[in-house]
Amino acid sequence: MEIKKVGVLGCGLMGSGIAQVGAMAGFDVTVLEVEQKFLDQGFAGMEKSLAKFAERPPEKGGITAQQKDEIRGRLKGTTSKSDLADCDIVIEAIIENVEEKKKMYASIDGMVKKDAIFASNTSSISITELLTATKRPERFIGLHFFNPVPLMKLVEVVRTIATADDVYQTAYGFAKKLGKVPVRTSDKTGFIVNRLLVPYLLDAIRAYEEGVGSMEDIDNAMRLGCGYPMGPFTLLDFVGLDTTYYITHVMYDEFKERRFASPPLLKRLVMAGWYGRKSGRGFYDYSDPEKPRPNRL
Repeated sequence: MEIKKVGVLGCGLMGSGIAQVGAMAGFDVTVLEVEQKFLDQGFAGMEKSLAKFAERPPEKGGITAQQKDEIRGRLKGTTSKSDLADCDIVIEAIIENVEEKKKMYASIDGMVKKDAIFASNTSSISITELLTATKRPERFIGLHFFNPVPLMKLVEVVRTIATADDVYQTAYGFAKKLGKVPVRTSDKTGFIVNRLLVPYLLDAIRAYEEGVGSMEDIDNAMRLGCGYPMGPFTLLDFVGLDTTYYITHVMYDEFKERRFASPPLLKRLVMAGWYGRKSGRGFYDYSDPEKPRPNRL
């Protein structure tokens, strides 16, 4: 099966990023949102991102003004689900809530052509559970992109026990056409990255709670000692503490192991509405985004 037209469910940070890389790779992309204002916000973000690519030299992935216009011409926003009818693949990137995702899939299953592939960008929810909302289990797969999508090269291609071989290979090839580096994985909670990353992040919080070191010292130790691009607390704030907190529940429910359980401090920060960079406060205070300061916790 050849993929020509791409549908994206959701025009938030992840959805708009997926839509952008799809259009940059030459695909016609239709993005669905519930209201026009969310499309406007998402497309404004894509415009800023494309402007940055236009400032780069070609040898560093830059695009010309003409290419920028062509990319924008391949992007279409809609609030009508029927506009997804002729898509070859539909990638869901809405709120990380299993019931909301299932409702969305069920609502478009009868509208989108039967041989189209359905994919989810979920970072933690079971792909197998999501496919139960459709009548195309063999044409359902996980495509987990990473934030920011236009810059991060990795895509986890998640196969379920029901996924057809040709769908798996098509999805893998599609990720490569997007300029990404796909990795194959199975529908085990957390997939590869979060299965390994989440316990590390939670252990960093526990180390701080137990007085092993300050947030700054732990961040610097992992950044300079292990060569990580950012320390665990900076990364947690970047990902979103609410997102991480939700993932811990999904993973703990699956494995019932302490390493996946949310530390008390993470819970308190989320309850207080301190989600990280997006809320202005998390482990760090982002009153001055260029010079974040550690909060007293």
